[in-house]
Amino acid sequence: MNLETPKITINKSQKELFTYLSKADNYLNIMPDGVEKFEVLTEDSFLFQLKGMPVIQLAFKEKEEFGRIVLVADGGKFPFSLTAHFDAVSDDKTAFQLKFEGEFNAMMAMMIKSPINKFIHALSENFNKIMA
Repeated sequence: MNLETPKITINKSQKELFTYLSKADNYLNIMPDGVEKFEVLTEDSFLFQLKGMPVIQLAFKEKEEFGRIVLVADGGKFPFSLTAHFDAVSDDKTAFQLKFEGEFNAMMAMMIKSPINKFIHALSENFNKIMA
C-alpha cells in the first residue's frame, strides 16, 4: 500500500526543515491530536501511540542530507516506511511531502488505509503550521 500527502511549500530552507525532522524528539510536536504516548528511545528511534491504536516504534533508516528522511517500523507486525521528501524551491522555500509504503494483505490494507492517510496528512499539516 502506497499513500502520499500533497506537496506543500514551506517558507523555510531545505536544510532547516531537514534538520528539524532529523531529531526524534521533534516528532512529538507534529503528532496529531489523540497522542496517548510518546517516548524517545534513542537518538534514532521513538515510539508513539494514538488513541485506540497499538504502540508504534519508528527508527531512522536513512538520512539523505537535506533531501529525504526515511523512518521504518521497528519491530511490530506491520512493516512499513514513512519517507519525508524535501525539494528546494528557492533558498528559503522548500516543497515537502510525506510518503507511506507498507506491505499488507488486502483485508488489512482496507482496514488501515483511511486512518493512515489521516495520520500522514495530520503530520504534514502540523509540520507546516509549526514551521510557518
